[in-house]
Amino acid sequence: MSIESEVSLDGKKLTIAIKGRFDFGSHQAFRDAYERYYKVPDSYVVDLKETTYMDSSALGMLLLLRDHAGGEEAQVQVINTNSDVRKILAISNFDKLFDIN
Repeated sequence: MSIESEVSLDGKKLTIAIKGRFDFGSHQAFRDAYERYYKVPDSYVVDLKETTYMDSSALGMLLLLRDHAGGEEAQVQVINTNSDVRKILAISNFDKLFDIN
C-alpha cells in the first residue's frame, strides 16, 4: 500500500493516488496526504486506479476528507474506480456525496 499526493501548479487541486489496499492501515498516510498542505485546495481528486481493495474504514476516510474539504460544498472527485470499488461506493450511496468516475 502506498499513498501519494500531488498539488497542481496553481495550488488549486490536490490529487491523492492510492495503490494497493485502501483500508484501516492506510488511515494515517491518507490523512497526511491532505492535511500537510497549509493552503486548502479548491478541489480534491482521489485516484483509485491502482487500488486493489477497499473496506468500510476507507469509506470513513473519504468522509473525513470531504469534511476537511468543506463538507457539502466540497469538490471531491473519486476517479478510476474498478467495478468492485464502484459497487461498494454505490451500495453505500457515496455516488450522492462524491463525483465518481
